[in-house]
Amino acid sequence: MMRSFHNFALCKLVAAMLAVSALGVAGVAAAKSKKPPPPLMSVPQPVRDLYYGDALFYFYQGDYFDSLVRLDAAESLNRLPHHQVEADLLKGGLYLSLGQHEEAGRIFQALLNDNVSIEVRNRAWFYLAKLWYQREYFDRAEAALKSINGALPDDLESERRLLLAQVLTYENRYDEATQVLQQLPARGAWSAYARFNLGVVLVRQQRLDQASALLDSVGQMEADSDEMLALRDKANLALGFAWLKENRAADAKRVLQRVRLEGPQSNKALLGVGWADSAETQYKKALVPWIELKRRDLLDSAVQEAYLAIPYAYAQLDANRQAAEQYVFAIKSFSEETARIDESIASIRAGRLLDAVLEHDKADETGWFWQLKSLPDAPETRYLYHLLATHEFQEGLKNYRDLRSMQRNLERWTLNIEAFHDMIDTRRLAYNERLPKVNATLDNVDMDGIEARVLDASTRVAAVERDNDVVALATSREQEQWQKVEKISQALAHADASDPNVAEMREKARLIRGVLYWDLNSSYKARLWRAKKESRELEVAAKEARRRWTLIERARDESPQRTDEYAARVAKLEPRLTALSVRLARASDAQNQYLANIAIAELEAQKQRLAAYSVQAQFALASIYDRAASGSGGAQ
Repeated sequence: MMRSFHNFALCKLVAAMLAVSALGVAGVAAAKSKKPPPPLMSVPQPVRDLYYGDALFYFYQGDYFDSLVRLDAAESLNRLPHHQVEADLLKGGLYLSLGQHEEAGRIFQALLNDNVSIEVRNRAWFYLAKLWYQREYFDRAEAALKSINGALPDDLESERRLLLAQVLTYENRYDEATQVLQQLPARGAWSAYARFNLGVVLVRQQRLDQASALLDSVGQMEADSDEMLALRDKANLALGFAWLKENRAADAKRVLQRVRLEGPQSNKALLGVGWADSAETQYKKALVPWIELKRRDLLDSAVQEAYLAIPYAYAQLDANRQAAEQYVFAIKSFSEETARIDESIASIRAGRLLDAVLEHDKADETGWFWQLKSLPDAPETRYLYHLLATHEFQEGLKNYRDLRSMQRNLERWTLNIEAFHDMIDTRRLAYNERLPKVNATLDNVDMDGIEARVLDASTRVAAVERDNDVVALATSREQEQWQKVEKISQALAHADASDPNVAEMREKARLIRGVLYWDLNSSYKARLWRAKKESRELEVAAKEARRRWTLIERARDESPQRTDEYAARVAKLEPRLTALSVRLARASDAQNQYLANIAIAELEAQKQRLAAYSVQAQFALASIYDRAASGSGGAQ
């Protein structure tokens, strides 16, 4: 059973966990389709909390670790009042992307209830199941898949069924896996995987007739990508060796010859074709693929077996001299390879394995999605290409790499501590320098007097409006003219009324006073509106001045205390960083040793296989020598 169909580019997984974002919602990239499936949350909304937007910024930059740190900090300071649920979903996705399946599962199980839509819950359980499957927690993966209510949209439903079948297969529940696979659609990219996996399940159930039809259909399908070509080769290889096991050499050869000559399965296919010819006693034909195989890298087990198959074929053709030469060559090659393996084991025990493996690592990606693509050509790594493909080593290497990333992060924070101390010292120095100026400013500002004058102005405007005092809103020139007219009127009031000139002057004064009052009254409402507006603005300005005055006074009094609190927090960081660094160093060393033991066990297994092949070659060579000595063999 293959796991390759689950190693997709899932870097958009966390984007699918987002509920809202300023940039919209990113979808999860479909594994077999150019069109991505719909996102978890289908209605984008604006970001209402600044700190949530800050975390999203780092998330969309692909910096998941910094995004998670900012989310944790914002939540601890209660700065996400409008996005608490979305932030928790995002945190779950980020933990998931970093391979922290336990924490991600805890968050999802706490959140994925009636607070979110059924579509969101289904998708979250699906991706959590994929992670648990990768971590080989098959029981948890099965439980997560069965927590999905209804069908997933688009190709995700097919992938879900295929994943469930994989889980059941690894639990040796073949009948249940068969039933699940039979429910998949007959067409589509997932159909090929379903037929292949179902065929393998049937082979394990000894139902080869049914399995052959499925594997044969996959082995002859049209393939337009490297992935489908590899799947087609695997199907032909699986069916070919199944036929060999059933002693149907002709059928096996026909199927194995479909495998690409330069593909990753070509070595095993060449070996199988040779054994198919050998089973039909066509040893000369068998030599053709085996000799081709011999030219390839001895690190491959199929090539190693070819080193024994070639002299075996020569011996069957009574070409004992050639057989003996090939056995001697094989024994020498196995011995040299064993010596090189010993050198690699010694290098690994010296602790150079992971340094060589991660020598060219750019450290620009962390977590579950990262995978090692190639190994450097070094004594400690050249025998580990098979190990590289194993799930156990890849997962362990991810963990070690994440530990190294955390160590680098702590080293940066350790350097930042000195900068924090400098910032605190600068803050104290700036406070001491500004304090005299602040005190002088606060002492020179009479806020009570300012507020009293503002209140007085507001009262006078109210009185003008109540008394309809049009003269009170006159300009200074108009006020001067009004006062002159009033004085003239008062003087004429005491003059001799019998004098005709006085009567005339009184009439003129009355006329002038009436014209002036008319002018003042005609502009009274506009002036009153403007006076009230300016009064309100003055009140607002006075309140703002009082607020700022209060803030400055509070800052003056509280700034030393806040600075001391910052200094205390920074001081507490140093022992924490030291303790974490020690813990990470121990964990990193333990993980290094764990991976080294895995690699050494793999190399020891290769040594044992080479030793077994060497023993077979020696016995075969001794048999040839015995026949030659007794004269019963063919040509010397």
